[in-house]
Amino acid sequence: MENVRVVDLRSDTLTKPTHEMRQAMKDAKVGDDVMREDPSVNDLQKMVAEMLGKEAALFVPTGTMGNLSAVMAHCSGRGQEVLVGDQSHIFLNEQGGIAQFGGVQSWAVPTQRDGTLRIQDLEVRFRKNDFHCPRTSLVCLENTHNFCGGTVLPLDYLEKVSLFKKSHNIPLHMDGARLMNAAVALDVKPSVVVNAWTARDL
Repeated sequence: MENVRVVDLRSDTLTKPTHEMRQAMKDAKVGDDVMREDPSVNDLQKMVAEMLGKEAALFVPTGTMGNLSAVMAHCSGRGQEVLVGDQSHIFLNEQGGIAQFGGVQSWAVPTQRDGTLRIQDLEVRFRKNDFHCPRTSLVCLENTHNFCGGTVLPLDYLEKVSLFKKSHNIPLHMDGARLMNAAVALDVKPSVVVNAWTARDL
């Protein structure tokens, strides 16, 4: 048993960079990111924007920061509300950051076993014009869905969510930490998976 190699799949955050990865980091061309003069970051942002078919991309150091940035961009006023899955990473594992930093309330929608949120569940929770309640300003989904066993949201479901978005004129955010896995599983380009989404992180 001494030669048994254990592969730890608890989280991608347990991985360690190889020597070649560290060398690439050491050799990377760098510059002032605030002045938008870091060629490595600029190239990465341009590549991701093109890959996803979006106008622009922003590099941030963590997925949690990516989710927080997206929520705060769409919920610019305090006291707004986001519809999220009750098994989503944003709701369970990000220390309530959208409430702490953005003053944004989460309304947890029951997550189905396949990682989807039923459209009818979104409909009954959607609040727009009642001054007693926070205004629903964003819907967040996760793809692939971590706590649902890595399930991939089907393209026909994503189309239904897109129709919900259009009917309510509301932005969508996808926690796409595993977006590339979803694209591979669906055998489509990543841009197809996020076509209707206003924001996403990966």
